[in-house]
Amino acid sequence: MDYRSYYTSLVLPSWAPPSDIFGIVWPVLYILIAISFGYAVYKISIKKQWRSRLLLPIGINLLANALYTPLFFNLQLPLLATIDIVIVLATIIWIMVVFWPLKRWVSLAQIPYLLWVSFATCLQIAIVLAN
Repeated sequence: MDYRSYYTSLVLPSWAPPSDIFGIVWPVLYILIAISFGYAVYKISIKKQWRSRLLLPIGINLLANALYTPLFFNLQLPLLATIDIVIVLATIIWIMVVFWPLKRWVSLAQIPYLLWVSFATCLQIAIVLAN
């Protein structure tokens, strides 16, 4: 079953967006993530201006973000995908907090990501409860 078929086979809340919206939103978010996380990794790894432990929330976020699609769509494990998306959400907040005193724009660049993942987390929870 492909992604779209699986998604539309689920009982979705009335406020669930059409599946095509995800394909529009995520590329924009990935550009913001690449720029802001890339800058942070550059300052940590290349310039050695920030502590290396700041890579932890970025690494966890990227890993959890990458695991969501296989968990939800390929393996069709919505409960595990819910736990995963909560981790994504928590690490966005963590990233915003730790980078605020260093470079505020890195934190501010996460706002669209935070808003979308907050919405997606609510949607994920609603899907799990309805199915």
